[in-house]
Amino acid sequence: MNDTQAALSYTSYLSLDELLDAQHPRSDEHDELLFIVIHQVYELWFKQVLHEALYLQEQLEAGNTAHAVRTLRRILTIFKVVVAQIDVLETMTPSQFTSFRARLDASSGFQSAQFRVLEAVLGRRDERVFAHYPEGGDQRAQIADAMSRPSLFDSFVTYLAVKGYDVPTGRDVTKPLEPSPALQEILLRVYRDDTGPSVVAEHLVDLDEGMQEWRYRHVKMVERTIGDKTGTGGSSGAHYLRTTLFSPMFPDLWAVRSRL
Repeated sequence: MNDTQAALSYTSYLSLDELLDAQHPRSDEHDELLFIVIHQVYELWFKQVLHEALYLQEQLEAGNTAHAVRTLRRILTIFKVVVAQIDVLETMTPSQFTSFRARLDASSGFQSAQFRVLEAVLGRRDERVFAHYPEGGDQRAQIADAMSRPSLFDSFVTYLAVKGYDVPTGRDVTKPLEPSPALQEILLRVYRDDTGPSVVAEHLVDLDEGMQEWRYRHVKMVERTIGDKTGTGGSSGAHYLRTTLFSPMFPDLWAVRSRL
């Protein structure tokens, strides 16, 4: 064992000194620390989900069903944890949040670049998200890059092709996902065959549902905390969040439900 290995400890391996020194409340209010910790943990989970999603796309495009299913299960479990964290945040009353809300200035959850990248990986293509990111900035470039690449569902379609299904080709991956009757016919075959691809398809439905659950819990948390007030950073708060509800990421997987 060399000196570097000998010096490694739990604290140094996890960079705990830096991690635990990354919370800087801007008021003396007791509840501000909770608000900061919760949102920092969200960002760590978003980082992990993006890491897993990239691996998942690689496994799908290589036709590796077992690895894809295991990775999807991990992402789904993380989403359950992310949603459950809202329960902790909801222990904060509206008056407790209001006590330090003014100290947030222009900062807003709408500025989470990692979440915007995650949305893009899942298929969102909407240039309005750039409103919070100045041109030439690294975060804007990361989001734009994610919007220019195949989405997770595009990788799933590639996976179906690898598995021998005659899927439609030539989709412009920079455009939003739109329902495809031709692809829906293929998906009906996938479900009737009831093999590995149907398991992957159902896990993608679970992921879509998990994302919608996160959005619903998020908007209800905002509503109970600030009602219909304007959000921090000038965002429209709960009003905007409500517009994101019940919009599936993978419309073809939902369109075939009534025909199965």
